[in-house]
Amino acid sequence: MGVLAVSAAGVLAVHADTPMTEAQYEANPAVMLEAYRHVEAASVSDAEEQILHGKHYMSHLMQPIFPTKFAGTALTVLLKKEENTDPNALGGMLAAIDSGGAGSVYVMKVEDGADIAGMGGLMGTAMFARGFAGAVVDGGVRDLPQLKKIGFPVFSTGAVPSTSVGHYRFAGVNQTLEVGGTQVSAGDIIVADQDGIAVVPRARAAEVLIKAQALDNTEHSTLPYIEKFHSVVEAVKQFGRI
Repeated sequence: MGVLAVSAAGVLAVHADTPMTEAQYEANPAVMLEAYRHVEAASVSDAEEQILHGKHYMSHLMQPIFPTKFAGTALTVLLKKEENTDPNALGGMLAAIDSGGAGSVYVMKVEDGADIAGMGGLMGTAMFARGFAGAVVDGGVRDLPQLKKIGFPVFSTGAVPSTSVGHYRFAGVNQTLEVGGTQVSAGDIIVADQDGIAVVPRARAAEVLIKAQALDNTEHSTLPYIEKFHSVVEAVKQFGRI
C-alpha cells in the first residue's frame, strides 16, 4: 500500500510505491478497510499474535458456504433461545440489517444455535442489496441456493433447514459478543478467507494491518525462493517466516 493523494475528481487514491503509516490509515478508514481486503487472514492472525499476544481468530467450525475473501466492519447481533409466539420477537434482528451499509459484516451469535438457521436467503439478499461485505453466523444458515446465486458470502457452523422464528428472541445489537470462540465488538474489522476468520480490535487496526502487510510480503517473497532452491529450510533461514 502507498501514500494517499487526491485526484482531480476529489477521490482519494493510493500510490503503491510508498508504504502508508498508521496515522494515514487512521485518518482514512475506508482506505484502511480496502487494504484489509488484500491481506490474508493468516497474516492478520499472526500479526495479532505478535502485537496483541492473544487469540483473535474464530474456530475451525466456522466455515464458508463457498470459497470467499472479504473484510468489513462488524455489526453484532445476539439471539437468545426462548420459545415464544411473539410476532415481533425477531424484529430487532431485521432492523439491525437495515441499520448497516456498505462494508458492514453481519456478525450473529445464535445461543446454542448449531442446529438453528440464524439467517437465510431473505436476510442475505437484504444485506447484499445494502452493500454488506458478508456475514458471520455462530449458528446455522439456510437457503444456500439463493445466497450462492447472488454471491453473498456467509460463514456459519453449517447448513440447516430450521428456523429461529418462534424459538428465539432478539437480545441486542452492537454488543460485545463471543462469536466462534473469540470476542467481537461493534466496529471491529473482520477479515475472512479460505483459511478462516480473524477479528481485529478497531483501536489497533492500523498497527495490525501494517504488520500483516509485512508478513504477507515476506511470505510471498519466500515462495519463489523455495521453488528455485527446493529448500524450505534455506528459505526460512533467508526470510524468517513459516
